[in-house]
Amino acid sequence: MPDIVDLEAGTIMLGGGGENYATPQGLLLKYANRHGLIAGATGTGKTVTLQTLAESFSRAGIPVFMADIKGDLAGICRSGRSDLPLHDAFEKRAQQIGMTLEYDSFPVTFWDVWGERGHPVRTTPAEMGPLLLSRLMSLTAAQEGVLNIAFRVADEEGMALLDLEDLQAMLVWVGQNAKELSLKYGNVSTASVGAIQRALLVLENEGGALLFGEPALDLADMMRLDPSGKGVVNIMSAEKLMNAPRLYSTFLLWLMSELFEQLPEVGDPDKPKMAFFFDEAHLLFDDAPDALVDKIEQVARLIRSKGVSLWFISQNPADLPEAVLGQLGNRVQHALRAFTAKDQKALRLAAENYRANPDFDTAEAIQSVGTGEAVTSLLEEKGVPGIVQRTLIRPPLSQLGPITDDERAEIMKLSPMAAKYGERLDRESAAELLAERAEAAARQAASTEADGGLWEMEPEHKRGRRYDPSIQLPGDSAASGRSASRGGSRSSNRDTIASAFGKSLARQLGTRTGQALVRGVLGSLFRNK
Repeated sequence: MPDIVDLEAGTIMLGGGGENYATPQGLLLKYANRHGLIAGATGTGKTVTLQTLAESFSRAGIPVFMADIKGDLAGICRSGRSDLPLHDAFEKRAQQIGMTLEYDSFPVTFWDVWGERGHPVRTTPAEMGPLLLSRLMSLTAAQEGVLNIAFRVADEEGMALLDLEDLQAMLVWVGQNAKELSLKYGNVSTASVGAIQRALLVLENEGGALLFGEPALDLADMMRLDPSGKGVVNIMSAEKLMNAPRLYSTFLLWLMSELFEQLPEVGDPDKPKMAFFFDEAHLLFDDAPDALVDKIEQVARLIRSKGVSLWFISQNPADLPEAVLGQLGNRVQHALRAFTAKDQKALRLAAENYRANPDFDTAEAIQSVGTGEAVTSLLEEKGVPGIVQRTLIRPPLSQLGPITDDERAEIMKLSPMAAKYGERLDRESAAELLAERAEAAARQAASTEADGGLWEMEPEHKRGRRYDPSIQLPGDSAASGRSASRGGSRSSNRDTIASAFGKSLARQLGTRTGQALVRGVLGSLFRNK
């Protein structure tokens, strides 16, 4: 009887097909990075298929990532047992497809944006970037443009955007200097800045403040093997995260793009470097702009050369854009229900995506397969789509269903990830740097006023250079001062954006009213500095 993994042949067992389901149906690991689809109506067996595939990839030494939306995938960390309710049914199925049911457990690392049911998983605004953040906050094109400007200026001025507070501080700065920024980057509307700030507030209320911060996730921590050579199964708790579906989908898109950007090219490896499962995949594309869909399609097409196997899980193949669906060579189609004319059309379209089998009608088979059974098409040698088969999915070797809170806590306690990600870091970044600059400008203004108001008496073109040399305003430097003193160098006819901010702010602070404004309003915005 075959094992679930045959590394010599380079296959993993999906189930049994053919007459009486006695012919093993195997997925060629060499073509697993051509990606896959698991589809079917609620209650048809998608979760079991997901768990069995994750087991097989892990047994083959391939790390796995999957989101646990219903809380019932955690059982993969526990071995199945003969005293569990479904044992008899699983034993019968194993005999029917010609495999030995030898229960086993698999190494698991739990993750959770909230840090409650798994180790905290974080990224930074700088790593996520303005495109995904704009999608996350449902920004308009104009608002996305302003957000891009904020990121550009932060990069140019060396201000790290590590959490939402940094991004909010940067946007305050952009709003205050909209006139100067518009001259260089195009129109910066304060109304757009305000709209982005409101969207950030909503995001913060949905849990975004926990997602953004440090230490940020290191992908190497998700691509580990245990001492026995099994790939670690990374399970992200998503029951609570699903209450904010846009946050859930954007996080998964960011993780996919990070894999694409960070992993080296490996061509066509004998087996994937990682298997990545997108559950509720339709959420990735709901209301997504065309630019983002194009990016997803491009990443799905190119990431296979990085050795990543992507699997999209949804109720209906029609939930996915045609460009993405065309990249999924391995398909497991559980039952679809056709109650309406629209359902029947979707069923016909789904059937047309398979290489026909002369033994049965594909559309009829998709309607009639039972729970735990599927219509499958797996890539064969040279990447040729296999003839569609009715397949009985093999039973899982691990526990099917959730684990107790105490079991989860014990696994988290023993994980090496607990020490690395348990405590949140808050190093100097954009918010602190901008606060320090505002304080320096405030001190300079106070010093100028103490000198008897000479500031206001100077010509306009000299005002930007009258300050205490010990205080370095944004954009200023000792080098620029030396250059000006020589008189032989051509002076620049424009200031940096940061320098313009420092000078305009210092001019505002020539009065007590201006000082009170910074120490009150900005002080409350910039971490009370």
